[in-house]
Amino acid sequence: MSKTGLFFGPENGAVHRVAKKIEELAGTGNIDLIAVADARAGDLEKYKKIIFGISTVGRETWNQDFSNTDWSGFFPEIAKASFEGKIIAIFGLGDHVTYPSHFVDAMGQLAGEIKKNSPGVRIVGQTGTEGYEFGDSEAVVDGKFIGLPLDEDFEPELTSRRVSDWIDAISPDFGF
Repeated sequence: MSKTGLFFGPENGAVHRVAKKIEELAGTGNIDLIAVADARAGDLEKYKKIIFGISTVGRETWNQDFSNTDWSGFFPEIAKASFEGKIIAIFGLGDHVTYPSHFVDAMGQLAGEIKKNSPGVRIVGQTGTEGYEFGDSEAVVDGKFIGLPLDEDFEPELTSRRVSDWIDAISPDFGF
């Protein structure tokens, strides 16, 4: 079984905690955690199965000005990589109370960047919108979130169950 690369950012916050939870639920030795602040396109090429973890931090995110985040240096690296033949899953953190019209937008923007140079990429782990309160999201495609949305600010009590259910859903594709 090949390992999964879990690329996440920022470090030492809620996205990092969720990445560690995913690593734990996937089983020891199945996932390599890689902070996007230190990653390059070549790191993406090493994996056939990739999970991305990103947060929507505020107005700078939906204006696509990532200059103050760990993702600022990594988005250009995504543009250099091919995702053809890979299996991708995305989780995103957002704030559905303060930013209901931009809930987990970064997750949708990331999926868009991945699809730009790899239109046939396989993204798995879509999540229904039921049970989520929000106004709008760039992460909703065909009535479902492109990945797993989480709100650690206002719904941290739901995170463990949502992550566990999501891992169960993507396990057949990732081999956990």
